[in-house]
Formats: sequence, C-alpha cells, structure tokens
Amino acid sequence: MKKKILKKKINIIYFCHSEKKPSGGGKIIYRHSEIINKIKGFSSEVLHIKKKKISKYKQSILKFFKTKPKYFGWQKDDIEPDRRTNFSWLKNKIQIKKNFFFDNKKDFIILPEIHAHLFKIFENKKIKYAIFPQNGYALQTTNNFNLLNKAYDGAEFIIVYSKHMKEYVNLYFPKLKKKFIQVTVSFFTKKKYIKKNIISLMPRKLPKHAEHLSTLIKKHIPKKWKIKLLDNLDENQVYNNLSKSKFFLSLSHMESLGLPPLEAALNKNIVIGYTGNAGNEYWKKPIFHKVDYGDFSNFIKILKKNLEKKVNFKKYNKNIIFKYSKKNEINKLTSMCEKIKKTMNKL
Repeated sequence: MKKKILKKKINIIYFCHSEKKPSGGGKIIYRHSEIINKIKGFSSEVLHIKKKKISKYKQSILKFFKTKPKYFGWQKDDIEPDRRTNFSWLKNKIQIKKNFFFDNKKDFIILPEIHAHLFKIFENKKIKYAIFPQNGYALQTTNNFNLLNKAYDGAEFIIVYSKHMKEYVNLYFPKLKKKFIQVTVSFFTKKKYIKKNIISLMPRKLPKHAEHLSTLIKKHIPKKWKIKLLDNLDENQVYNNLSKSKFFLSLSHMESLGLPPLEAALNKNIVIGYTGNAGNEYWKKPIFHKVDYGDFSNFIKILKKNLEKKVNFKKYNKNIIFKYSKKNEINKLTSMCEKIKKTMNKL
C-alpha cells in the first residue's frame, strides 16, 4: 500500500513578538516568510504575540511587593496573539496570523529562540515545529530548564544562519547535531554609490562606546570627515546612509551574526571594530579590521591609517556577496522547505 503524500500547501508559521519597531531578528523573519510565500507548494504567516494586560498587572504587583516569580521569561498563559495588521514599520508583503488555531496536517511552526519554551501552546495538538536561534546569547530565555530542554529535544529542526550560532547551540544542547538546517540572510546593496567623507556607526548596543569614539574622532581625525550616528532609522534610511559613508565603526556586542558590519561592507564601507564573535568567520582584511573590546586607541589608529586607502571591494567581497545574496537565501530556504515537507509527509 502506497503512503499518502501531502497534497495541501504546507503553511510555515513564524512566531514573532510585537515590537514598536522591528529588530534585526524580526526583519529576517519577515523576509524569510515573504520568500517562502513564493515557493511552490508552501505558504507562510507571521504570528505576532504580546503579553496579556492582566499578566502585565500581575508583574507590576509582584514588583511592588518585591516578589520574584518562580520562572522568568514569557509563560504560555501570559500571552495572546496580536491581531493588528497596521504596523507602521512593516514594509514586507507578509501574511499575518491572528490566532492560536493550528492544523497539524498542514501547519509547521518556527519559534525564535526567545520563544522556544512556548511550544507548550500547541504541544497537545501534535504540531511539528523548529527552533530558529538568532542569538546564541539569548538561549536561556527561562530558568525552567527542564521545559527548555524539552523544547529543543522535541523540535524537528534547529535552523541557524551562522557557524558560530551552530557551535553555540551545540554547547547547550550537544545531542542535537543531526537536527541543524543552515539558512542565510541577504542584504540590499545599491548599484551606484556617491561616497562622502563620512564615518558611520550604530550606537544602539553600546552607546557609551559610541560616545567615546565620537569625541576621539573629533580630536584626532581631520575636520573634513563627518560622523554619522545610525540610530532610530528605518531599513531604507540605514542603507542610504551606508551607501554614502566610507567607514563603518562596528560596535557588535555578543552577536550570533552581526548584521550591520555585513550591511556596511556590502555597501562598500571599510569596517573597523568589534566582531561580536560571530563576525570572526568573515572578518578579513582589507575590508574588515578587528579591534579588541574597548580599545579606543586602536580604533583611532586603524582609522587614521586607512583614511586615504582605496580598496577593491569587488575583489575582496566576492565570497561574501554570494553567501549573503538573495539567490543563495532563496536556495537555502527552498532546501529548508523541502526538508519540512518530508517530515510533514511522515504524518
């Protein structure tokens, strides 16, 4: 007797917490969901989750009485779907899911690591799922470690987009080596660049470091060079600024894949600064120059040394351009979808 093959479209649902503005991880989820919707035989939705009002009140009461809850992190009974569709910052063409109703015959869920333990929401419905760790330093999203271990053990796949991320997850969950699926991300690059004497940096993660560097640049770098802080900007504004600047000072901090340095390099900036650890896999001269954490003296020294240097970005960025291209991103996601299809057909 032949096994029945799934004929319905497989619907891949990404969990994503509601934000006032999108994080790097959120942007990647939206982009991946948008691409999957164009792959034959598949559809995709994003389910935004938020805390219930009553759970916020409970939290405030606990804080007032200085009482610590048994477990930290979001709990399944404290959350609900965010049914809004009018997020002002949402530019991607995605489908938004507004409820917790799932069909185990066609729905496959992808949980970012910060929501891994929320698999309990659909556990009794026998829904298959994967975990998508986007930051290895955020794996401990709850102190209920039994629940966390159960979440990773029960996942069909662990989806990663950097070598560093895979290694980090393996440190926490060494038995999951056969579950990994490698995907990638892509970046927008302009065809024409009008470069100016601009040094750009993002202060969001390490504002004090940005403050020190801004002061030192004004003291030691010729006045014809300007500093541009890339803060509270949308995606297009970031790219527009990177297309004009010549240098990007990286303040990556505990990253599984620092996106801003890559975005800067692919938009023809010389990158100087912290690798965030994950950046070590692509941080190579003459495009990338490594600086130890807090070594402001070396920041300025390397910047001064490279101010008038010209770099052939096309020659040195060749491998990076392919690895983080839209074509490669689509190929990796198509391969991921086919693996999901196989596990869904085992139902």
